[in-house]
Amino acid sequence: MSDSHTALRSMHDLGLAAWFGGSLMGAFGVNGAAARVGDSTQRLPVASTGWALWTPVNAAAIGAHLAGAVGELVTESPRMAAQRGVGRMSTVKTALTVGALAVTGYSRMLGRRLERAGMPSVEGITEPNQQTPPQVASCQRQLRMLQWAIPALTGALIVVTAYMGEQQKPGQVLRGMLGRANGLMHVPGMAGKGATGVAAMKAVRRNMAMSGR
Repeated sequence: MSDSHTALRSMHDLGLAAWFGGSLMGAFGVNGAAARVGDSTQRLPVASTGWALWTPVNAAAIGAHLAGAVGELVTESPRMAAQRGVGRMSTVKTALTVGALAVTGYSRMLGRRLERAGMPSVEGITEPNQQTPPQVASCQRQLRMLQWAIPALTGALIVVTAYMGEQQKPGQVLRGMLGRANGLMHVPGMAGKGATGVAAMKAVRRNMAMSGR
């Protein structure tokens, strides 16, 4: 159980790190370097080549992150049921993940359009000039915002993941379980759920013991 959880967490963290770092490096490094190419008609092809080479690696990183995230969600489900706040943060994390996936996918679609545009003259990778065709300029303007949205969303995922790691500390687990139990006791018609809460707490303790935490 411990080895399985370590593998899942490693996939989750390494995949997310590559997703965040690759998007940030691409915005600063790939796009920034290509924008300095002297021939304005070569700037987009240079950047497109760099992004095309990175895409398979990025897809593998995202896949590893998602596999690890789903696996952790399954293994942590007893604690989600028993500890107050864990379910809410899981929902936030899921929303951020879906948003990051959507922005990444749409950004890649725009990037493919720029690849097919040939060699138009541009000021920068996300900045058109007076000779840039309108369709290319439209893609560039959208990418100008999206290139920063991806590291912002994945960076937020890293922060949420760190917070959820803090929630796994024994003191936080105990406070969260007591808070959930007290909440159930004060809800009309839920007093009889106490046995369920106790059972969930025992399941969490077993899960933590088996995982070595």
